[in-house]
Amino acid sequence: MIGNESHTFDTAAFLANRGLGRKIIQLQPKQSFFSQGDPADAVFYLQKGRAKVTVVSTAGKEATITLLSEGDFVGEESLAAVPGLRLYTAAAVTACTALKIGREEMARVLREEHEFSDLFLKFLLARNMRTQADLVDQLFNSSEKRLARILLLMAEFGQPGEPKTLIPKISQETLAEMIGTTRSRVSFFMNRFRKMGFIDYKDRIRVHESLLNVVLHDRMPDDNAEKPSIYVIPRSYSKPANVSPEELC
Repeated sequence: MIGNESHTFDTAAFLANRGLGRKIIQLQPKQSFFSQGDPADAVFYLQKGRAKVTVVSTAGKEATITLLSEGDFVGEESLAAVPGLRLYTAAAVTACTALKIGREEMARVLREEHEFSDLFLKFLLARNMRTQADLVDQLFNSSEKRLARILLLMAEFGQPGEPKTLIPKISQETLAEMIGTTRSRVSFFMNRFRKMGFIDYKDRIRVHESLLNVVLHDRMPDDNAEKPSIYVIPRSYSKPANVSPEELC
């Protein structure tokens, strides 16, 4: 009698290599993974680089709603029961390498491979927590705190490993879109942060750990102490974060 061979699935290998229903793509800065209005027919896994998600209104106004980094998925709306059109644009900020997984293959592996479906579920939960934190940030925190939080997230403070203090190039216009203020206000806050030693910038922004004080301890002159602090939610879903939610209250 032939014994049953145990089935093993290597999630890391699946996300690292091309194969049936999936291929590796390379994008240069400003190139799009997909555009708003395109058919939602694939999920992308960002292997390397930074990207952003933007939405354009019917009036033609563009807004950046989130930033993506290595280990993020994007385009998961293609898994809906009835495939539709993309509701946003995902584009590279830096040179990117990504795995494009076709809708059918993504649905199959989620259904058949529990290790992969567990990882994907943890990612979706982490993204949902991040979205809720973004909403709380917009509703209750000053634009100065919102800017500090975005810079810390881009520098990956609170995530496993060493922070990437030198963040990718990003315009003040994009930062203004993300925190819901004007470019002139962002310029004012950036100069203020630099004078206080929280950041340095010339061509690119370098974020110092001391910027955490703006979010954690309200250590800014003339700040509104009645506005509640929020969590800097780590986007990592595979290892414990270096900064716990309790420390970020």
